[in-house]
Amino acid sequence: MKLGELRPAEGSNAKAWRRGRGHASGNGKTAGRGHKGQGARSGSGGKAGFEGGQMPLYRRLPKRGFTCRNTKEIVGINVAALNIFDNDAVVDLQALIESGLVKNPRDGVKILGVGTLEKKLTVKINQFSKTAVEKIEAAGGKAEVI
Repeated sequence: MKLGELRPAEGSNAKAWRRGRGHASGNGKTAGRGHKGQGARSGSGGKAGFEGGQMPLYRRLPKRGFTCRNTKEIVGINVAALNIFDNDAVVDLQALIESGLVKNPRDGVKILGVGTLEKKLTVKINQFSKTAVEKIEAAGGKAEVI
């Protein structure tokens, strides 16, 4: 199959209706808008969320919680995930991104103490948990906060 031979599936592209083009078109006179009423008028989109006077959904549902604008989104990585690096390697943010452990660092990266570390590494990252620092140092490495 070639790019020039591509065609839409049979019956998937319906021809557009030309509204308000006389009685013979089958959609003349009121052009599918009916007689009078709000929807028959020009500019009748109504405002977003308006439900004809009924209490709108966004006002019927309960409001809960609070979102703080100043929160930071920290990406957590377990100590066990660092075993993919070679012995005596320097693990920093760039190394984590290149290895695929971190896709988007957002507001920072934190090393968490889940699992065991079998390699001697120098880890230079934004934050560490206490257990992560203990496990990195127990393996003979260093944990440096940048």
